[in-house]
Amino acid sequence: MKPRIAVCDDYERAVTGGADWEAIRSRAEVVVFDAPFGGRRQAIDALRDFDAVCLIRERTPFPAEVFEALPRLRFVVFTGERNLAVDHLAAARRGIPVSCTPFGPSKSSTAEQAWALILAAAKRVTVADAGTRRGHWRGDASGERYGLPANLEGERLGLVGLGQIGSKVAAVGRAFGMEVVAWSPNLDDARAQAAGAVRVSKDELFETAGVVSLHLVLSDRTRGIVGAGELARMRDDSIFVNTSRSGLVDGAALLDALKRRRPSWAALDVFDAEPLPADDPLLALPNVIVSPHLGYANERVFAAFRKGAAEALLGWLDGAPVRVVNAEQLTA
Repeated sequence: MKPRIAVCDDYERAVTGGADWEAIRSRAEVVVFDAPFGGRRQAIDALRDFDAVCLIRERTPFPAEVFEALPRLRFVVFTGERNLAVDHLAAARRGIPVSCTPFGPSKSSTAEQAWALILAAAKRVTVADAGTRRGHWRGDASGERYGLPANLEGERLGLVGLGQIGSKVAAVGRAFGMEVVAWSPNLDDARAQAAGAVRVSKDELFETAGVVSLHLVLSDRTRGIVGAGELARMRDDSIFVNTSRSGLVDGAALLDALKRRRPSWAALDVFDAEPLPADDPLLALPNVIVSPHLGYANERVFAAFRKGAAEALLGWLDGAPVRVVNAEQLTA
Protein backbone atom coordinates (compact mmCIF):
# COMPACT_ATOMS: atom_id res chain seq x y z
CA MET A 1 0.00 0.00 0.00
CA LYS A 2 1.32 3.45 -0.92
CA PRO A 3 2.19 5.79 1.95
CA ARG A 4 -0.22 8.70 2.42
CA ILE A 5 1.02 12.30 2.53
CA ALA A 6 -1.08 15.21 3.77
CA VAL A 7 -0.32 18.77 2.70
CA CYS A 8 -1.92 21.02 5.30
CA ASP A 9 -3.27 24.54 4.89
CA ASP A 10 -2.19 25.10 1.31
CA TYR A 11 -4.64 27.99 1.01
CA GLU A 12 -2.96 29.17 -2.18
CA ARG A 13 -2.79 25.70 -3.78
CA ALA A 14 0.80 26.69 -4.55
CA VAL A 15 2.97 23.97 -2.99
CA THR A 16 2.23 20.75 -4.85
CA GLY A 17 3.02 21.51 -8.50
CA GLY A 18 5.93 20.64 -10.78
CA ALA A 19 7.83 17.55 -11.81
CA ASP A 20 9.15 16.78 -8.34
CA TRP A 21 5.63 16.44 -6.99
CA GLU A 22 4.68 14.20 -9.89
CA ALA A 23 7.51 11.90 -8.77
CA ILE A 24 6.05 11.92 -5.26
CA ARG A 25 2.54 11.14 -6.54
CA SER A 26 3.90 8.13 -8.43
CA ARG A 27 5.06 6.69 -5.10
CA ALA A 28 2.54 8.01 -2.57
CA GLU A 29 -1.01 9.25 -2.24
CA VAL A 30 -0.99 13.03 -1.78
CA VAL A 31 -4.00 14.78 -0.23
CA VAL A 32 -4.10 18.58 -0.11
CA PHE A 33 -6.09 20.38 2.58
CA ASP A 34 -6.64 23.92 1.30
CA ALA A 35 -8.74 25.21 4.19
CA PRO A 36 -8.05 25.53 7.93
CA PHE A 37 -8.91 22.54 10.08
CA GLY A 38 -10.79 24.66 12.61
CA GLY A 39 -9.01 23.41 15.72
CA ARG A 40 -6.67 20.80 17.18
CA ARG A 41 -9.25 18.02 17.38
CA GLN A 42 -10.31 18.55 13.78
CA ALA A 43 -6.66 18.44 12.67
CA ILE A 44 -6.07 15.18 14.52
CA ASP A 45 -9.20 13.62 13.03
CA ALA A 46 -8.19 14.68 9.51
CA LEU A 47 -4.58 13.49 9.78
CA ARG A 48 -4.83 10.23 11.70
CA ASP A 49 -4.52 8.03 8.58
CA PHE A 50 -1.43 9.72 7.09
CA ASP A 51 2.19 8.61 7.18
CA ALA A 52 3.71 12.03 6.44
CA VAL A 53 2.59 15.62 6.81
CA CYS A 54 3.72 18.76 5.00
CA LEU A 55 2.97 21.92 6.99
CA ILE A 56 2.72 25.35 5.39
CA ARG A 57 4.49 27.63 7.87
CA GLU A 58 2.78 27.76 11.29
CA ARG A 59 -0.79 27.57 10.06
CA THR A 60 -1.45 24.26 11.84
CA PRO A 61 0.31 23.94 15.22
CA PHE A 62 1.91 20.56 15.95
CA PRO A 63 2.43 20.32 19.72
CA ALA A 64 3.16 17.10 21.60
CA GLU A 65 -0.56 16.35 21.92
CA VAL A 66 -0.92 16.12 18.14
CA PHE A 67 2.12 13.86 17.69
CA GLU A 68 0.85 11.55 20.42
CA ALA A 69 -2.58 11.32 18.76
CA LEU A 70 -1.19 10.27 15.35
CA PRO A 71 0.35 6.79 15.79
CA ARG A 72 0.70 6.25 12.03
CA LEU A 73 2.73 9.43 11.47
CA ARG A 74 6.37 8.84 10.45
CA PHE A 75 7.60 12.12 8.93
CA VAL A 76 6.94 15.87 9.07
CA VAL A 77 8.26 18.63 6.83
CA PHE A 78 7.43 22.30 7.32
CA THR A 79 8.04 25.13 4.86
CA GLY A 80 10.63 27.69 5.89
CA GLU A 81 13.65 27.31 8.09
CA ARG A 82 12.05 27.71 11.52
CA ASN A 83 8.66 26.73 12.96
CA LEU A 84 7.93 27.43 16.63
CA ALA A 85 4.56 25.67 16.35
CA VAL A 86 6.14 22.22 15.84
CA ASP A 87 7.38 20.37 18.94
CA HIS A 88 10.64 18.94 17.62
CA LEU A 89 11.35 17.05 20.85
CA ALA A 90 7.93 15.38 20.90
CA ALA A 91 8.55 14.24 17.33
CA ALA A 92 11.97 12.86 18.27
CA ARG A 93 10.48 10.89 21.17
CA ARG A 94 8.33 9.14 18.57
CA GLY A 95 11.32 8.66 16.25
CA ILE A 96 9.82 11.06 13.71
CA PRO A 97 12.30 13.17 11.72
CA VAL A 98 11.21 16.77 11.12
CA SER A 99 12.58 18.54 8.05
CA CYS A 100 12.47 22.11 6.81
CA THR A 101 12.75 23.82 3.43
CA PRO A 102 14.62 26.86 2.12
CA PHE A 103 12.73 30.11 2.71
CA GLY A 104 13.45 31.97 -0.53
CA PRO A 105 13.32 35.79 -0.47
CA SER A 106 10.90 35.88 2.45
CA LYS A 107 12.75 38.61 4.33
CA SER A 108 12.53 41.09 1.47
CA SER A 109 8.91 40.05 0.93
CA THR A 110 8.05 40.76 4.56
CA ALA A 111 9.85 44.12 4.45
CA GLU A 112 7.84 45.03 1.36
CA GLN A 113 4.60 44.03 3.11
CA ALA A 114 5.51 46.24 6.05
CA TRP A 115 5.88 49.18 3.67
CA ALA A 116 2.63 48.35 1.90
CA LEU A 117 0.88 48.59 5.27
CA ILE A 118 2.75 51.74 6.34
CA LEU A 119 1.81 53.52 3.13
CA ALA A 120 -1.78 52.27 3.24
CA ALA A 121 -2.18 53.76 6.71
CA ALA A 122 -0.22 56.96 6.12
CA LYS A 123 -1.96 57.73 2.82
CA ARG A 124 -5.42 56.53 3.96
CA VAL A 125 -5.55 54.14 1.01
CA THR A 126 -8.10 51.69 2.37
CA VAL A 127 -10.67 54.22 3.59
CA ALA A 128 -10.25 56.27 0.41
CA ASP A 129 -10.72 53.20 -1.77
CA ALA A 130 -13.82 52.08 0.14
CA GLY A 131 -15.36 55.55 0.00
CA THR A 132 -14.65 56.13 -3.68
CA ARG A 133 -16.22 52.78 -4.58
CA ARG A 134 -19.36 53.86 -2.71
CA GLY A 135 -19.55 57.21 -4.50
CA HIS A 136 -17.98 59.31 -1.72
CA TRP A 137 -15.12 61.18 -3.40
CA ARG A 138 -13.48 62.45 -0.19
CA GLY A 139 -15.27 60.32 2.41
CA ASP A 140 -15.03 56.81 3.77
CA ALA A 141 -17.46 53.99 2.96
CA SER A 142 -20.15 55.78 5.01
CA GLY A 143 -19.41 59.17 3.55
CA GLU A 144 -17.68 60.42 6.70
CA ARG A 145 -14.58 62.57 6.29
CA TYR A 146 -11.26 60.96 7.12
CA GLY A 147 -8.06 62.64 8.22
CA LEU A 148 -5.69 64.11 5.66
CA PRO A 149 -2.91 61.75 4.54
CA ALA A 150 0.40 62.01 6.36
CA ASN A 151 3.76 62.88 4.82
CA LEU A 152 6.63 60.53 5.65
CA GLU A 153 9.57 62.69 4.61
CA GLY A 154 11.13 64.22 7.73
CA GLU A 155 9.15 61.87 9.99
CA ARG A 156 10.69 59.46 12.50
CA LEU A 157 10.54 55.72 11.77
CA GLY A 158 10.96 53.57 14.88
CA LEU A 159 12.00 49.95 14.38
CA VAL A 160 11.63 47.45 17.20
CA GLY A 161 14.18 44.95 15.96
CA LEU A 162 16.91 45.66 13.44
CA GLY A 163 17.82 42.28 12.01
CA GLN A 164 17.67 41.38 8.32
CA ILE A 165 14.05 42.44 7.85
CA GLY A 166 14.29 45.53 10.05
CA SER A 167 17.39 46.65 8.17
CA LYS A 168 15.55 46.38 4.85
CA VAL A 169 12.67 48.43 6.25
CA ALA A 170 15.19 50.99 7.50
CA ALA A 171 16.72 51.37 4.03
CA VAL A 172 13.34 52.22 2.51
CA GLY A 173 12.63 54.66 5.33
CA ARG A 174 15.86 56.50 4.59
CA ALA A 175 14.94 56.60 0.88
CA PHE A 176 11.72 58.37 1.88
CA GLY A 177 13.76 60.90 3.84
CA MET A 178 12.77 59.56 7.25
CA GLU A 179 14.90 59.62 10.38
CA VAL A 180 15.36 55.97 11.41
CA VAL A 181 15.70 55.00 15.05
CA ALA A 182 15.76 51.50 16.51
CA TRP A 183 15.65 49.51 19.71
CA SER A 184 15.85 45.84 20.61
CA PRO A 185 17.01 43.97 23.72
CA ASN A 186 20.44 43.23 22.19
CA LEU A 187 20.98 46.17 19.83
CA ASP A 188 24.17 48.18 20.21
CA ASP A 189 25.26 51.47 18.62
CA ALA A 190 27.56 49.84 16.07
CA ARG A 191 24.88 47.51 14.69
CA ALA A 192 22.36 50.34 14.56
CA GLN A 193 24.79 52.60 12.72
CA ALA A 194 25.64 49.83 10.22
CA ALA A 195 21.93 49.66 9.33
CA GLY A 196 21.66 53.44 8.98
CA ALA A 197 19.75 53.89 12.22
CA VAL A 198 20.28 55.53 15.60
CA ARG A 199 19.84 53.39 18.70
CA VAL A 200 17.45 54.95 21.21
CA SER A 201 15.74 53.74 24.35
CA LYS A 202 12.53 51.77 24.06
CA ASP A 203 10.60 54.60 25.74
CA GLU A 204 11.99 57.24 23.39
CA LEU A 205 11.15 55.16 20.34
CA PHE A 206 7.50 54.74 21.32
CA GLU A 207 7.15 58.35 22.44
CA THR A 208 8.63 60.04 19.38
CA ALA A 209 8.21 57.85 16.28
CA GLY A 210 5.46 58.62 13.80
CA VAL A 211 5.67 55.01 12.59
CA VAL A 212 6.55 52.08 14.87
CA SER A 213 7.19 48.76 13.11
CA LEU A 214 7.96 45.43 14.82
CA HIS A 215 10.69 43.12 13.49
CA LEU A 216 11.63 40.79 16.36
CA VAL A 217 11.72 37.00 16.54
CA LEU A 218 9.08 35.68 18.94
CA SER A 219 10.62 33.94 21.96
CA ASP A 220 10.00 33.64 25.69
CA ARG A 221 12.05 36.80 26.07
CA THR A 222 10.15 38.88 23.53
CA ARG A 223 6.60 37.61 24.04
CA GLY A 224 4.41 40.54 25.08
CA ILE A 225 7.30 42.98 24.71
CA VAL A 226 4.81 45.62 23.57
CA GLY A 227 2.14 46.20 26.19
CA ALA A 228 -0.15 48.89 27.52
CA GLY A 229 2.74 51.03 28.73
CA GLU A 230 4.48 51.18 25.37
CA LEU A 231 1.24 51.83 23.48
CA ALA A 232 0.21 54.61 25.88
CA ARG A 233 3.45 56.44 25.05
CA MET A 234 2.70 56.54 21.33
CA ARG A 235 1.79 59.78 19.62
CA ASP A 236 -1.88 60.36 18.84
CA ASP A 237 -1.01 60.65 15.13
CA SER A 238 1.26 57.58 14.99
CA ILE A 239 1.01 54.33 13.05
CA PHE A 240 1.70 50.92 14.63
CA VAL A 241 2.75 48.13 12.25
CA ASN A 242 3.22 44.42 12.94
CA THR A 243 4.34 42.02 10.21
CA SER A 244 6.35 39.86 12.63
CA ARG A 245 4.36 37.86 15.21
CA SER A 246 1.21 38.77 17.12
CA GLY A 247 2.65 37.27 20.32
CA LEU A 248 5.03 40.23 20.57
CA VAL A 249 2.05 42.40 21.49
CA ASP A 250 -0.51 42.33 24.30
CA GLY A 251 -3.60 41.99 22.10
CA ALA A 252 -6.08 43.30 24.66
CA ALA A 253 -3.89 46.34 25.31
CA LEU A 254 -3.62 47.04 21.57
CA LEU A 255 -7.38 46.85 21.12
CA ASP A 256 -7.92 49.25 24.02
CA ALA A 257 -5.23 51.63 22.75
CA LEU A 258 -6.76 51.78 19.29
CA LYS A 259 -10.17 52.58 20.73
CA ARG A 260 -8.47 55.49 22.48
CA ARG A 261 -6.81 56.47 19.17
CA ARG A 262 -3.32 56.20 20.59
CA PRO A 263 -1.83 55.05 18.25
CA SER A 264 -3.92 56.65 15.55
CA TRP A 265 -3.67 53.62 13.24
CA ALA A 266 -2.63 49.99 13.37
CA ALA A 267 -1.63 48.07 10.24
CA LEU A 268 -1.43 44.35 10.99
CA ASP A 269 -0.44 41.24 9.05
CA VAL A 270 -0.32 38.78 11.98
CA PHE A 271 -2.94 37.79 14.54
CA ASP A 272 -3.44 35.60 17.61
CA ALA A 273 -5.98 33.48 15.72
CA GLU A 274 -5.36 32.81 12.04
CA PRO A 275 -7.43 32.89 9.92
CA LEU A 276 -8.79 35.97 11.66
CA PRO A 277 -12.42 35.33 12.74
CA ALA A 278 -14.98 37.57 11.06
CA ASP A 279 -16.22 38.72 14.48
CA ASP A 280 -12.77 39.70 15.79
CA PRO A 281 -13.16 43.10 17.49
CA LEU A 282 -10.18 44.51 15.58
CA LEU A 283 -12.26 44.37 12.41
CA ALA A 284 -14.89 46.66 13.91
CA LEU A 285 -12.38 49.50 14.34
CA PRO A 286 -12.12 52.10 11.55
CA ASN A 287 -8.45 52.80 12.29
CA VAL A 288 -7.18 49.27 11.64
CA ILE A 289 -5.81 47.93 8.34
CA VAL A 290 -5.38 44.17 8.04
CA SER A 291 -3.81 41.76 5.59
CA PRO A 292 -4.06 37.94 5.87
CA HIS A 293 -0.45 37.12 6.87
CA LEU A 294 0.90 37.96 3.43
CA GLY A 295 4.40 38.92 4.58
CA TYR A 296 6.08 35.81 3.18
CA ALA A 297 3.44 34.93 0.58
CA ASN A 298 4.72 35.42 -2.95
CA GLU A 299 5.56 33.22 -5.91
CA ARG A 300 9.33 33.18 -5.39
CA VAL A 301 9.00 32.17 -1.75
CA PHE A 302 6.43 29.49 -2.54
CA ALA A 303 8.63 28.18 -5.35
CA ALA A 304 11.31 27.55 -2.70
CA PHE A 305 8.70 25.91 -0.47
CA ARG A 306 7.45 23.72 -3.32
CA LYS A 307 10.90 22.49 -4.34
CA GLY A 308 12.17 22.10 -0.77
CA ALA A 309 9.12 20.17 0.45
CA ALA A 310 9.35 17.82 -2.54
CA GLU A 311 13.05 17.21 -1.87
CA ALA A 312 12.32 16.43 1.77
CA LEU A 313 9.47 14.05 0.99
CA LEU A 314 11.45 12.25 -1.72
CA GLY A 315 14.34 11.92 0.73
CA TRP A 316 12.02 10.41 3.31
CA LEU A 317 10.53 8.01 0.74
CA ASP A 318 14.10 6.96 -0.10
CA GLY A 319 14.90 6.43 3.59
CA ALA A 320 17.28 9.41 3.75
CA PRO A 321 15.44 12.55 4.89
CA VAL A 322 17.22 15.87 4.30
CA ARG A 323 17.50 19.08 6.38
CA VAL A 324 16.38 17.31 9.55
CA VAL A 325 15.98 19.96 12.25
CA ASN A 326 15.58 17.54 15.16
CA ALA A 327 18.51 15.28 14.23
CA GLU A 328 20.25 15.77 17.60
CA GLN A 329 17.13 14.87 19.58
CA LEU A 330 16.58 11.79 17.41
CA THR A 331 20.03 10.45 18.28
CA ALA A 332 19.96 11.46 21.95
